[in-house]
Amino acid sequence: MTTTDRVPAGPLDTEPLDTPADQHATLLATLADAGVELGEHDRRIVEWLAASPGMGWGTVATIASWVKRAADNA
Repeated sequence: MTTTDRVPAGPLDTEPLDTPADQHATLLATLADAGVELGEHDRRIVEWLAASPGMGWGTVATIASWVKRAADNA
């Protein structure tokens, strides 16, 4: 299983409940797979999202899922 395999590929009706060890790596991998070029500020925001107490896996997975689905539909 790759890092981005944990990211839902379709519309979400309930909160994703997986708990990957590294949300930061999952979000970076999803953005990279989508071809998103990141600047330093982008990287700081990814780090903030992954490390903020209120940003659990459900939040990170939902954002990553939006990116994954947008890239798949591009």
